[in-house]
Amino acid sequence: METDAVIRAEGVSKRFRLRQRGTRTVKSAVVDLLRPGRRAAAELWALRDVSFEVRAGETLGIIGANGAGKSTLLALLAGTMTPTAGRITTRGTISSLLALGAGFHPDLTGRENVFLSGAILGLPRRHMRERFDAIVEFAGLGPFIDEPVKHYSSGMYVRLGFAVAVEVDPDILLVDEVLAVGDAAFQRKCLERMADFRQRGKTMLIISHDLPTIQAVSDRILFLDAGRIKGYGAPAAVVAQYAAFSRAQTGVERRREWGTGEVRLQDVEFLDAAGRPRTAFHWGESVQIRIHYEVVKPVGPSVFGFAISDEQGRLVYGNNTQIEGLAIAALSRSGVVRLRLPGLNLARGTYLFSFSVHSADHTANYHRLDHAFPIGVECDKAFEGCCYMPCEWELG
Repeated sequence: METDAVIRAEGVSKRFRLRQRGTRTVKSAVVDLLRPGRRAAAELWALRDVSFEVRAGETLGIIGANGAGKSTLLALLAGTMTPTAGRITTRGTISSLLALGAGFHPDLTGRENVFLSGAILGLPRRHMRERFDAIVEFAGLGPFIDEPVKHYSSGMYVRLGFAVAVEVDPDILLVDEVLAVGDAAFQRKCLERMADFRQRGKTMLIISHDLPTIQAVSDRILFLDAGRIKGYGAPAAVVAQYAAFSRAQTGVERRREWGTGEVRLQDVEFLDAAGRPRTAFHWGESVQIRIHYEVVKPVGPSVFGFAISDEQGRLVYGNNTQIEGLAIAALSRSGVVRLRLPGLNLARGTYLFSFSVHSADHTANYHRLDHAFPIGVECDKAFEGCCYMPCEWELG
């Protein structure tokens, strides 16, 4: 164990009992308790056997899909929940922003909620008076600070909540998706304050779906899936692991396979320019694709095609051998079709590749694999939309 760890989670699990639908009478509840072999109440394990440590001055990013257990973990660390099993130990004062407006009373003004938040954190009123002007300035809510917070927008809520959380100057700061709300200027202020926190040796735990940002600000990243640790370590490696996992999940959800079966697409390989298998590429990289097919029954003139769609299944680009003038007279034995994309000029994101083989007259679809092969694209080039088109501007 690390002697300078300020947060330690050891075998932490959290179980929630799910409410049964409908109403139950006292009689039915008693009968259920006395009935031999009665069904156990429905349970949801939000976390299972989670163990990790965070050192003093370290920033730990926490990533995972919705429902992975991220917010539950921060709530346990903040002390607003208790674990079902395992142990959590922390050292130092903790401030948290775990939910939009958490701890705010809707009928109280922004000013009153600032002092209420300080009282909840155990800070004297004098301390909050000294920091009040800085809190209001950071949140940018001067004209609205004496308005009831129930009239605040979601952005105003989170700005005030974050300003309070950082201005109380805790040893440990827990932040849940603060960067998802607010404009670009406020997000920039948040990142600057987080950088200042790190320079002063403070400890932070941050949940975010903004992978580039969380990779940039974290010393280590914890990847949760269905309540269990799936990855833990260096930011770049864990973010890449999560991105690959997310792409695979997207492919499974949207995949569709159909066709008459005379020819079958057995496998598709994605390779870089050096011939190495890849599932993620950078903007402008060339991609080599090998489509392995099996001829179950000889067929006449045929066409191989592919399409690229975004994560929502919307078509981005499509092409086939017929369009490009490659005539395939007949297919009588198994083989490989090679496709090369000289430059993958796509915006950052996940894209779903579909492949097909059909008759040249388009009357028979032998085999189609729709949205079956997800790949990731990293892109730093600025443009609108998802597909880059070279263009030239001229004035006059």
